[in-house]
Amino acid sequence: MTTLIACSHGTDSGAGRATIVRLVEMVRELLPGVRVVQAFVDVQTPAIRDVVVEESTEDDLVVVPLLLSAGHHTAVDIADAIAGHPGARRTEPLGSHPLVAHVLATRLRAAVSGSWRAGDRVVLAAAGSSDPAAAVDVDTAAEHLRALIPAPVSVGYVSTMRPRIADAVAGSRLEGAGRVIAASHLLAPGFFAGLVHEAGADVVSAPLGADPRIAQVIVERFRTA
Repeated sequence: MTTLIACSHGTDSGAGRATIVRLVEMVRELLPGVRVVQAFVDVQTPAIRDVVVEESTEDDLVVVPLLLSAGHHTAVDIADAIAGHPGARRTEPLGSHPLVAHVLATRLRAAVSGSWRAGDRVVLAAAGSSDPAAAVDVDTAAEHLRALIPAPVSVGYVSTMRPRIADAVAGSRLEGAGRVIAASHLLAPGFFAGLVHEAGADVVSAPLGADPRIAQVIVERFRTA
């Protein structure tokens, strides 16, 4: 048997924790007969390293990062956790999959009540990472989103990378935006989602959340590992 380890960042937010639990439950529903367990790279337990050690005594393992881009957590935390375990492997994170952009577009339509205006501009609000591969993943997500909505899309980051979201919002206004909408390229409520709300956009979409399409992306990552 191959076990799926759904490895998320971890959060102090009760709403964020509940979102990830529900998302993992959706994955279990899509994969009857597959053992699906949770792990975390920060804040919450059990830690990914401990879960890999425990689970690898019985099964082959596939770690699916419940993260939206590459970065330290994928390249170091998860990679180090599976090192030395020949039966363990990891998949790409979720964010570059086209279905993620479809969920983003759904959240944006809800945020603008289904009514786009001339002069709208969207800032894709991503977490940010010191790993250059993260920018590639976010740019891919932005390109997917541009094909789905009738507004220009730029990118801003919560931390580490530039431009920061507030600067991207301000830049959109300088370019003549009538309304700036922040698209929360985040999986669940939590600290980063709060920072997106504080960045000065006129409208902020909800995080991706426990959406069946995100669960499907996790399943696809697992099956193609």
